[in-house]
Order: sequence, then structure tokens, then C-alpha cells
Amino acid sequence: MDTIFTLLMVLIMIASVLLVIIVMAQNPKGGGLSSTFGGASSAQFGVQRTNDFMEKATWTLGGTIIVLILLSVVITGKPSQALPAQQPAKKEAPAKQSAPASSTTTPAQTPAPAK
Repeated sequence: MDTIFTLLMVLIMIASVLLVIIVMAQNPKGGGLSSTFGGASSAQFGVQRTNDFMEKATWTLGGTIIVLILLSVVITGKPSQALPAQQPAKKEAPAKQSAPASSTTTPAQTPAPAK
């Protein structure tokens, strides 16, 4: 079970790193630095298809990460070990008291406090 958990964690980490790279590579909606310095629009050079690919890749990797996390929880979850089963408390009868060795013994008397 540990190898499956390790494999899922490695896949989640790889997908997370790829998601970070793809998000960082995307142009912001405002045009980013290229529009600030007078750069040409991305549609002029035919890069519009790249933006579509980047958006689809972002959603796909995000969904993949969510599915892998849920899968790891379902596969590696062990609810029977997480909460130990409560066993009913055993009720025992009180122990029988044995009779004193001699029946003539009297309990010790405590002296009365002095006034």
C-alpha cells in the first residue's frame, strides 16, 4: 500500500510542477510586459492557438491533480485502523470478601480529641 501512495504522491507533484510552469508561461489578460513596451499582439503572429492549448492544459492538469488527490484518499484510506473499534466494557462481579480470621476481634477505637 505504501508504494501506491508514493506513486500517487509523485504523480501529484509532477502535475503540480507542470501546472506552475504552464500558468507562468501564459500571457496575462492585459497583455503583460509586451503590451507595455509596444510589442505586437500575439494574434498577429499566429500564437492564438498556443493560448488555447495553454488554457486547456491548465484545466486538464488542475482536474488531474484533483482526481489524483481523491484517488489517493480513497485507495490509501484505512478507516478501520484510524478509529479503533470500541469493545464493550466487561462487567465483573465484586470480589467476595473472606471472613475475618477470628470472630472476637473488635475494631480499634480512636481516642476522642482533647478539648
